[in-house]
Amino acid sequence: MTRLYAALALLASGALHAAEFRAVQLDKSSISFVSKQMNVPVEGAFRKFTAQIALDPARPEAGRAHVEIDPAGIDTGNDEANEEVKGKNWFNVREFPTAAFTATSVKPLGGGRYEAAGKLTLKGKTVELRAPFTLRQEKGGLAMDGSFPLKRLDYGIGSGVWGDTSVVADEVLIKFHFVLK
Repeated sequence: MTRLYAALALLASGALHAAEFRAVQLDKSSISFVSKQMNVPVEGAFRKFTAQIALDPARPEAGRAHVEIDPAGIDTGNDEANEEVKGKNWFNVREFPTAAFTATSVKPLGGGRYEAAGKLTLKGKTVELRAPFTLRQEKGGLAMDGSFPLKRLDYGIGSGVWGDTSVVADEVLIKFHFVLK
């Protein structure tokens, strides 16, 4: 009888992994960042975003994603800094109200690790990027976690005095967590 239960458990877990997950639970998902100001890590988050993700762990190469971020929804942990980074020298949210990443391919790397490749458009500039991530089963769905470095100056973020990388580092670590059902 124990073998029957073990076989059923394996089949049930395989059925979960053989399905395409599409529903992104935005209330359980997040996009955050870590930058360095004068070599001190500064954490923040983007509180306003949408995500359309379709992923079948059994066929990851068919995966696709489109994530849009409203840069005006930035939370640096400081109201004054939030207003500053919305301005022309940083995100220029009036002229560029949306940043978007569109994955054009997903590649399995083994061990529950994957890599999405696509294009990120931010502040009117589009750059190819790769975003590694992991998948894990979570209460009838999938949790997708990953991070990638972003060179802010490639997008013209932090111009003028803020272009000095000894004050604010060029590299910003972007972290994401999506829950898919």
